[in-house]
Amino acid sequence: MPRILIIDDEREMRSLLREVFQSKGYEVVEAANGEDGLRVFQSTPVDLVMTDILMPEKEGLSTIMELKKKNPELKIIAMSGGAVKSANYLEFARKLGADKVLQKPFDLRSVLQAVKDLLL
Repeated sequence: MPRILIIDDEREMRSLLREVFQSKGYEVVEAANGEDGLRVFQSTPVDLVMTDILMPEKEGLSTIMELKKKNPELKIIAMSGGAVKSANYLEFARKLGADKVLQKPFDLRSVLQAVKDLLL
């Protein structure tokens, strides 16, 4: 069963994604920021990471860079909300190695499809 690490500082977003992914048979682990996410990644093997970009303590762009250094083959989905800045962050995330990018708010079907595409 594939395991997904969700890194997001919004508890509600983590809970929503956890419920959706678990209902489709995925295992889920969570972290509230990039620092915690890297710790979880070190101790728990995962097949895919879904990370927010703007977070306290360690934001998503540096988290993506560190994750890709540790495992260049790791599948990563970057997500961010907000205005025009968000689109710029997401484009930069893609350049740093994110396989897919999603603008919040997003449709849950598109999230599930992105995960399915990357875990095939």
